[in-house]
Amino acid sequence: MLTSIVKLGIERGRIELNQSLSYILNYTFFPIVALVVMYFLRGVVVQGGSLGSYALPGIISMNLLFTGFMGLATNLISEREEGTLMRARTIPFGIHTYLIGKVLCQVALTLITILVIMVASAALFGNFFLGGPRLLALTWVLPLGLTSTLPWGAAFGSLIRHPRNLSFISLGMMGLLSLSGIFYPVSGQALWSQILSQASPVYWIGLGVRGALMPETAVVAEVGQSWRMLETTLVLIIWSLLGTLAAISIMRRSSRKEGGRGLMRSAWIRRRRSRYRGRHRA
Repeated sequence: MLTSIVKLGIERGRIELNQSLSYILNYTFFPIVALVVMYFLRGVVVQGGSLGSYALPGIISMNLLFTGFMGLATNLISEREEGTLMRARTIPFGIHTYLIGKVLCQVALTLITILVIMVASAALFGNFFLGGPRLLALTWVLPLGLTSTLPWGAAFGSLIRHPRNLSFISLGMMGLLSLSGIFYPVSGQALWSQILSQASPVYWIGLGVRGALMPETAVVAEVGQSWRMLETTLVLIIWSLLGTLAAISIMRRSSRKEGGRGLMRSAWIRRRRSRYRGRHRA
């Protein structure tokens, strides 16, 4: 049974990916614009390297957050409004295959978008090359970054009732990004700001990506002058587990509420129809 559910979820994810490839242009437009801006600022020097050298890790981290978190939340909200989730519940294990397919599609879109950004960075900066150890580091940083953001996207997508409310979440994300130090080291900030930024997974995603892509000389600008790979792994795993538990709990509650609303709506429609028929016969 589990194998069949996973297979159906993978097939659904493949179909959704084919239908969503046009989104890559939307996901990559602003990151590429940011890369172009950073290209012209590549001569500005900060501690541990140039401002341009911080561009790629910061843009990858930001894109991972918005594509993973906001992308999944937006899809869940819009498709709930369209009735896609309600229709999925009418099929045996439909909600399970729906979520598997949606998550796989969002993961694929995120990774494809990051690949496009890296190719654009190589074209702009020229001296960007990934060696074996760095490529190996990215293979665990990016999956952990996705697992620490996607469940929270599913949770918020289940909590928010209307797509227009996502604008408030976007503002909160921008505020979080400004404090997280994904574009600049937080070591120069006030102590309270450093503590606040390190309390979110965004800081650790940025730190992990910087540790994978930036030269070793850039570590002097980090807190404690260390990439703290072990701490990064542990923190992102904790956020992944917390997000998964929160998403399961919230989505179950939301599913029961939606089911109750659907029954009430169906009963109301039946009553209206019966009244209309009674008046028509009279």
